[in-house]
Amino acid sequence: MNNDNSLILIADDSPTNISLLINTLKDDYILGIAKSGQKLLDLVQKKLPDLILLDIQMPEMDGYEVCKRLQDDPETQEIPIIFITAMTDVEDKTMGFKIGAVDYITKPFHSAEVIARVKTHLSRKKMREELNAQNIILEEKVKEKTEVIQKMLGATIHAMVLTVESRDPYTAGHQERVAQFACDIASEMGLSKDNIEGLRLAALLHDIGKIRVPVAILNRPKKLLDVEFDMLKIHPEIGYNILKNIPSPWPFAEIAHQHHERLDGSGYPQGLKGDEILLEARILAVADVIEAMSSHRPYRAALGINAALAEIQKYKNIHFDPDVVDAALQVLRK
Repeated sequence: MNNDNSLILIADDSPTNISLLINTLKDDYILGIAKSGQKLLDLVQKKLPDLILLDIQMPEMDGYEVCKRLQDDPETQEIPIIFITAMTDVEDKTMGFKIGAVDYITKPFHSAEVIARVKTHLSRKKMREELNAQNIILEEKVKEKTEVIQKMLGATIHAMVLTVESRDPYTAGHQERVAQFACDIASEMGLSKDNIEGLRLAALLHDIGKIRVPVAILNRPKKLLDVEFDMLKIHPEIGYNILKNIPSPWPFAEIAHQHHERLDGSGYPQGLKGDEILLEARILAVADVIEAMSSHRPYRAALGINAALAEIQKYKNIHFDPDVVDAALQVLRK
């Protein structure tokens, strides 16, 4: 027995599925059952669960609507929701992630998969709670314990980075390399140490949103289909939602949010242009492209530094800030 006191609510109108889930999880967690979307919402009002397993196809109110209502309520929007459904289309999965689900399991499911995913997302929830708690301490005691608390924050961020990279081993080390290169560019441009520290944190966490992108897409050995690329493109928005409530003197959540924006407005997810994009995000964009093109990916071999430099020079003042491009070239020459 795991002796975990976490409360998991199961919402499904199928007695068979409910029975299977109960048998799978009853030895390790406290369980609550709802046979409709409204009953689930009623249960949540009585006691906030640690995680919800939610069917999509239910009478009166489907799982999508239940998820939207929970996400719209500040009291419940941090509860991890895992859709567990017979709907297998990529469009259905994309919709699930867009409205706030942390994972998507298709029926018929394997008990071992459910156990593993539930355990993973409960661990991540506890990690976020610990990170928020550490930042509260940072605010209260910043004058006397700044150095100690920043080390704790760094360790937690490092753990979050490792969590992302564990799902995408082909890009292991990518975020650290991007962070180092971005800081070098920022230093070349004369940014303050304080701004560079905010950029460093943003660079370390810029791909945290990929935590909700299916592993099959991250590790696909061929070019992504359009619908798969659409799923991948939501990761800056997801990352921003994960990071935005972490108290910090730096706007690292917004920097990470904007790292795929482009000067001409052709980027995503907001289509920002020019100075609408934070300078730190413009620096991160260049560092990210150079590192990614220079490294191996599942769908291609490393293109090399010369190809990466040609890319940023080709799109200088179109996609990329010309001052950032010049600084990056200067860093590489040194």
